[in-house]
Amino acid sequence: MSISQSTITVGKSVVAMPRRRQAWYGSVPRGDFYWALAFALPYAAVFVAFVVYPIMYGFWLGRSPALYVELLEDPTFLTTVANTLIYVLIGVNLKMAIAFLLSGFFYRKSWWTKGLLVIFILPWAMPALPAFLSIHWLLMGEWGFLNALLDQLFGVEGPHYLNDRWPGILSNMAAYNWKNTPFWTVIFLAGRMAIPTELYEASAVDGAKRFQIFRHITMPLMAQLYLVSTLLATVFALGDFNSVFFVTGGGPAMSTEVMATLGIRYAFTLGDPPLGVAAVLTTLPLLLPLVLLLMHLLRKQEMQL
Repeated sequence: MSISQSTITVGKSVVAMPRRRQAWYGSVPRGDFYWALAFALPYAAVFVAFVVYPIMYGFWLGRSPALYVELLEDPTFLTTVANTLIYVLIGVNLKMAIAFLLSGFFYRKSWWTKGLLVIFILPWAMPALPAFLSIHWLLMGEWGFLNALLDQLFGVEGPHYLNDRWPGILSNMAAYNWKNTPFWTVIFLAGRMAIPTELYEASAVDGAKRFQIFRHITMPLMAQLYLVSTLLATVFALGDFNSVFFVTGGGPAMSTEVMATLGIRYAFTLGDPPLGVAAVLTTLPLLLPLVLLLMHLLRKQEMQL
């Protein structure tokens, strides 16, 4: 391997001086490279310890096909699959539609609308535990605040929201949407504010009505954001544990469980971690296509910018 040289002039003589060979890591000075390495190594170690290792260990725990046969033989698992699909498909789409409509309401240029927006985002800003526990005590049969209020004001005995499967599922979805709808409303509001006002003004001058403006301007410009947000909300809902666990607790008789809570119950309550991991891994056929589609949309949007 040849070493490049440089020359210096000593009197009338030209002396060739060997020049330091360039390091394999490019033109970065050796000291800076070592400092960068020392700075990055702790983060890499944390990533491996808390992301790579748990994922790989989880796949190792759920590697046995016998676990999935056992899951299919459990009637609770099939009920949980149906609950999860209802919880995700209906709950997420309803939440996103409401958030989109509310973003149009909060887009209004008035001071009282901004004040309502501050109050509206308070559920999302609250910690999850007290928020969902308060909903649990609100809906607790004859001892709950809602039924007690109905009895005091109208003499009516309210329904037992948490004692049947379908009221319990609806209660879980309502609690989750109440907690998270403000976040997506703010996202859609930011998207509306990014649309140039000149488009709306020109449409109004041309005599376009509100529905026509919404159909031909707002919807096409917000479609990409709406789709990406819906995919993200679906991924988040698949992993949601707090709302179901603290509102209905998966009851009655495990009839309102979703995959996130069922996996925890198998792993810790029943003391069978491999079965709990296997239950969670069954969501991968739904989760992986969503993640790949989301990455494709984000890459496409980045290329357009």
